[in-house]
Formats: sequence, C-alpha cells, structure tokens
Amino acid sequence: MAILGIDEVGRGPLAGPLVVGAVILPENEDGQKPDWVDALRDSKKLSPKKRKELAETIYDSESTAVGLGWVSAGEIDRMGMMEALRLATRRAVKKVQSLHVPFSQIIIDGNINFLENTALERYTSTIIKGDDLIKEISAASIVAKVARDEYMMKIATEYPGYGFEKHMGYGTSVHRSSIKELGLCPEHRRLVKLVREVAERDGEDLSNVWGESQHKNTTSIGLGGEDATCKYLEGLGHTILMRNFRTKVCEIDIISMSEGKIYFTEVKYRKNDSYGGGIAAIDSRKLKQMKFAVECFLKFRPDLARRYDLLLAAADVTGEDYLVKEWVIISQ
Repeated sequence: MAILGIDEVGRGPLAGPLVVGAVILPENEDGQKPDWVDALRDSKKLSPKKRKELAETIYDSESTAVGLGWVSAGEIDRMGMMEALRLATRRAVKKVQSLHVPFSQIIIDGNINFLENTALERYTSTIIKGDDLIKEISAASIVAKVARDEYMMKIATEYPGYGFEKHMGYGTSVHRSSIKELGLCPEHRRLVKLVREVAERDGEDLSNVWGESQHKNTTSIGLGGEDATCKYLEGLGHTILMRNFRTKVCEIDIISMSEGKIYFTEVKYRKNDSYGGGIAAIDSRKLKQMKFAVECFLKFRPDLARRYDLLLAAADVTGEDYLVKEWVIISQ
C-alpha cells in the first residue's frame, strides 16, 4: 500500500502561517508511479515556475491525495512552534484521511515524529532530508510551498511596504528594516525575538504570547532560581554540564552529572508556596515536553545516551531569597 509523505514549510519566517503538506502519490498495481513523479524533489531546489507546474500536476493526477494543514501566525504565538507543528501535521493528515485513500505508512521529513502519542504513531517514521529521498515527501514540500507563497503574495497587497511577495515573510535585511520602520502587522509572529522587541517598543500587550512569561522570569527572577539550583546541585556533588540548552522548539534549564548519571533539571520558581510547590506544576504534558527536550539534546550529544543513565528532575525554588525547597527525580 501507499506512503503518506509529510513536510512543512514556514517554520523559520518572521511572518505568515506555518503550512504542512501531506501527499499520497498514485501508483499502479505493480507499485509503479507515473513518469512525472521523477521530476519531484525538494521544493527549495525548484524554481517558482517549476514548483507551480508540479503542484498543478500533483493536484490534477488521478488517485493523488493531498492535504494541507495551516496554522496561523496568531496560533503559533499562542501555542509555540512545537505545538504548532504538531497541530498543522494533524490537520494535514485529517484532510487526507477524509479523502479515503488508503496508505500503509507515514514518513515525515526530519527527525521529529509530530504524530507521536496519536493512533497513527506506530505507522509513522521520520527521515532526514526526506524531501530529496522520498517522492511523497517531495510532493508534500512542493504543494505546501506553493500554497504558502500564494498566501504571502495575497497578503502583500493587504499589508504593503513589507515586501511579503518577495521574501515570503523570511527575515531578510529588507524585511527586518521594514519592520523597524513600519512597525508590525497582524501576520508578524510575536513569538520571534526581533518581532517581539518591536512589539514591546510599540507598547503591545504580549501576555498571550507563548513563552512570554518564561521570558520575563528568565530576565528577572528565573536566573536567580537557576543560580540557586546550580549551587544546590553542586553541593550534592554534581558537575554542571550546561545551562539553558535551547532550540527553537524546546529548552532545558540545567544539565548536570553525578556518579555516572546525567540529570536534566526543570527549575520551577514561585513567589510563595500558598498554592503548592513548583514541582506540582509539572503535569503529564510538561513531562512529555521535558522528555522531548532531552531527545533534542541527545541529537547533539548522542554519546551521553550510550554512556550514562539519564534522569529527569525538577527543583522547587521559592521566595526572594531563592530557597531550593525540594529537588526530586521525576522520571528516568
């Protein structure tokens, strides 16, 4: 049976939506695909004209199934990029499923399974540079890119001066200059540092932007809580390996080593413990986020997974004196 290929477009821009494409390509009883499939490749390696021609062929071909999952800039701001990617992927797959075209496996470009913890997880695998290796992923890349580009060209007429029709929302020097000069439009992602700085300059309320409270904690009291936790761990004999490991989609406050084990510590600060300690805030969803952050870290340091036991921990820090009230192992 067929492959459902998945790829995303628009993870890195300063403005505009995130779009995930999901495509099943036609094939005959012998598993052979039409000749035009040979022309499919990573959308970034195709000219705009060629991308559009191939997108039209993909849509027009009999038995091809195409689904697009859109997540707006506002949704990205509210939920963060990782959840946005998960949501866009689910939306794209749901549209394909509504077409009732059967498939036997799902392959996602990259190394993150955005269908984890869903009913489709067991049918899903990932592959780095899949948009050049798997034709279904190439097709998903093409239809998502063409759809998003058309959207950005449309809003260029609604918000003139930014040049969306040229850079498609990415952070070119021209786009950055226009943001500083003109301010922001609704399509700009307040989640992005440069955009957030302009929003703060213009007095916008950013209280609903994902991570904004974390940003404020880090710049004001968060670092104090982390400093106190590091000293606490060092007192227990830990060696601090890294602080504030961050990617675009996840973060780890403190990574330490002790007696052949690596600890990944989430620091939770509370002004007081009137409503329970900080560790109580780590629910099942947060625990999944922490486990995902560790997986991301191990992409950079796979040697650690082979040589050491890995444990998730949390520190409860309270008060203006940053008292570490509790440090506990929460998972391993």
